[in-house]
Amino acid sequence: VTHSIPACIGSMTINGKQLDNESPVSIFAVNKCYETVQDGTFFDGSGFAALVREGYKVRSDVNITLEFRTMAAHGVLLGVSSAKVDAIGLEIVHGKVLFHVNNGAGRITASYEPRGTNSLCDGKWHKLQANKSKHHISLIIDGNLVHTDNPYVQSTSADTNNPIYVGGYPADVKQNCLTSKTSFRGCLRNLVLTKGQHTELFDFSRAFDLRGVFPHSCPGAEH
Repeated sequence: VTHSIPACIGSMTINGKQLDNESPVSIFAVNKCYETVQDGTFFDGSGFAALVREGYKVRSDVNITLEFRTMAAHGVLLGVSSAKVDAIGLEIVHGKVLFHVNNGAGRITASYEPRGTNSLCDGKWHKLQANKSKHHISLIIDGNLVHTDNPYVQSTSADTNNPIYVGGYPADVKQNCLTSKTSFRGCLRNLVLTKGQHTELFDFSRAFDLRGVFPHSCPGAEH
């Protein structure tokens, strides 16, 4: 067995002596255990998950769905960029969800702002769907649709070839369609990217780089 166990371990004794979990000599990718947990992946606000090491090609069409739960008004949800300007990005800024797309001619943004006292940063699960179809982009949050006009109708393909960064990104990585550098704090689940007939559900435990991300469970309430 070469991988860690996704579990909680407590009250361990060796030769009758209880191990001190509170002050380990060294620690790596170990989080505290929670009395109540939910399915999903916990992002502690310090890092990111990196998926598709060889690079993800957005091109003309992509449909992104995920669920998120957070108490924070700011945080990166997802970004895919290129060495040029082509990119897509999803982020929470001042409690709004923004979906940015640049097909090479300029960035356009679909923005969802909850009405009245409703908040997307209330610690409850919210469903997000972001769709790019050539030069059209739209965003659906909890069933509410917003879309935006795109003046760059001739530019239809986001020619990306970089990894998918979720919940944040490294300081030395360029993201052309994200305005925030703040890592997401909260929980994500059911991240699915669909291109045509090809649907891919991403398992965060298979990310090639995980920092401050705990893929197997979310605390039942914000800690």
